[in-house]
Amino acid sequence: MLYKFKSKASGDVIMLGHHAQALLKLIGKDPSSPKGILLPEQMPAALDALRRAIEAEKGGSEVDAGTTSAEAAADAERDQDAVSLRQRAWPLMQMIERSQAENREITWGV
Repeated sequence: MLYKFKSKASGDVIMLGHHAQALLKLIGKDPSSPKGILLPEQMPAALDALRRAIEAEKGGSEVDAGTTSAEAAADAERDQDAVSLRQRAWPLMQMIERSQAENREITWGV
C-alpha cells in the first residue's frame, strides 16, 4: 500500500504504507485512517515531533560499553545499509515547512 501526501505548496510525496504510518504516528495522526489532513496550525508541533524523534534515533545509535568489537562492526554494517528516520522523514518535513510558509494544508490518502 502507498500513501500519497499532497499540498498546493509542494510536489507530492509518496511513501510505502508502513513508513508513512510510522511518520503519521510520530506527528500525532491516526496511522490506521486511510486519509487525513494536517492543518497549518498543526505543522509546528508536527515538525517538532519529527525533529525530536530524529534526535532520539541519533542518540540511540551509539555503541554500548559492553558491546564487543565484532558486535559493533556488525551493528555498524547493518546501520550503514538501513535508511535512517532522518532520511525517511526529510521529504515530508520539507513539504510541511513549505506548506506552513504558504499557509496551506497537507492531505494524504492511500
